Amino acid sequence: MPWDEGLVNSLVYEGPDPSEGRILSYAKAINEAFAIAMEHDPSVIVLGQGVDDPSAMFGTTRGLQARFGGARIFDTPVAEESIMGVCTGAAMNGLRPVYMHNRPDFILLAFNQLVTHASKVHFMDNGQTNVPMVVWAAIGRGWGSGAQHSQSIQGLLLGVPGLKIVMPSTPADAKGLLLSAIADNNPVLVFEHRWLMKKDGVVPEGHYRIPLGEGVVRRRGTDLTVVGASHAIELASQAATRLAKEGIEAEVIDLRTVKPIDEAIIEESLGKTGRLVVVDTGWAMGGVCAEIGCLAAEKWFHLLQAPVRRIALPDVPSPAGFTLEQFYYPDVERIQAIMRGLARQ
Repeated sequence: MPWDEGLVNSLVYEGPDPSEGRILSYAKAINEAFAIAMEHDPSVIVLGQGVDDPSAMFGTTRGLQARFGGARIFDTPVAEESIMGVCTGAAMNGLRPVYMHNRPDFILLAFNQLVTHASKVHFMDNGQTNVPMVVWAAIGRGWGSGAQHSQSIQGLLLGVPGLKIVMPSTPADAKGLLLSAIADNNPVLVFEHRWLMKKDGVVPEGHYRIPLGEGVVRRRGTDLTVVGASHAIELASQAATRLAKEGIEAEVIDLRTVKPIDEAIIEESLGKTGRLVVVDTGWAMGGVCAEIGCLAAEKWFHLLQAPVRRIALPDVPSPAGFTLEQFYYPDVERIQAIMRGLARQ
């Protein structure tokens, strides 16, 4: 069944206000998106290690197998490259697979299929074949998970043509962006931060979509612009709220997708503030921060009144110990201090 493009909308829901609608957890919003997509389109399948176990992938796939059957939602072997190849072939032949991973680290095992094949097929056969596939993973720091199970790999995939990368920060966006990702005819990576899974927010009922590549202003301000996505922009929003008490008004832009990047919303904000801070859950070197900083230098240098600052992870592997984690990961206080310093330049 084809998707009705008339259903696409860009409604923005900025905070959990019970007076505005029903409140759902982040994980429940994703679960609802899966149910709607599978109900709407019988070609949608969901697969991955643990999608049918009691934890149900952080609760995001709970109850789906009972509702839609084991032929449409099922566990997979520990063979990431093979299954990514199966999903690529299935997508090329009319299905819309959603391949789920507990951690993005495991996607690294399937880079050949994802980067060499899924992202390129459409361009290699002159557009005759689409690969409408979603690759989902819960990114970011765990609880002492260490260097091999805590990685945010969006920066590694940012430079691959043919891929799209979604990074929501609210339950409403998680639902609307996932529905858009499933409906898209390209390979889409959806990275959810595990620390957002228990976040609550207003989530509209029924089917709605948030267009990929369209950011949103979470907070208006005139002193500096903060740009990012996922849990990083959640922390930056908290820092901006604190700074407002000091008389510093930061404009907070949630990109929602980091590929494609909504350049227009950044440019418009820089026209007011002249100062830019970029935040990301991944490494600062060569990732989202570096790309947006370069865009600012290439396209909006005339708007900048101070150097671009970036807040992300240092160029070392993630530690496992609690004490080192506090030093390694940026927190609200550190983000607030950097934003304050830039605003006063």
